[in-house]
Amino acid sequence: MNVMKSMKKTVLVGSGLMALALSSHASELFVNIHSGQAMAQGAGLVLAGQAAAQKAPVRVLLCDAAGDIAVVGKELPKLKPKDVTTQQMLQGLIKSGVKVEVCALYLPNSGHQASDLIAGVTAANPADVAAHLLKPEVKTLGF
Repeated sequence: MNVMKSMKKTVLVGSGLMALALSSHASELFVNIHSGQAMAQGAGLVLAGQAAAQKAPVRVLLCDAAGDIAVVGKELPKLKPKDVTTQQMLQGLIKSGVKVEVCALYLPNSGHQASDLIAGVTAANPADVAAHLLKPEVKTLGF
């Protein structure tokens, strides 16, 4: 009987360690959007949203013309089939807990200030972004 209890404990501990190992290697998604084209931006945001919905940690970096989608009051086209702008899509990501940043070059080169960005968007720290990208569990997408 003691052998059976010991085996059950071993199986339970082993299963717990396996689950811990699998969860610690879960993928994270880093989406870099730099295109000025609404459909390319939207594609990146849709995939970021789908990954977040599947409980993956997601981080979005907006650079170059894509930084404009984070500017308050920016007029943007609506994309079908949901008739939403990329800014509305971005706001949905932020509400779901996705970290969204503009690249460090965006604000000083666009004439915008941090106060011009929608709520939840910050300026990226290049050292922090680089450290994040170097983590082995991070998968990257570029648009």
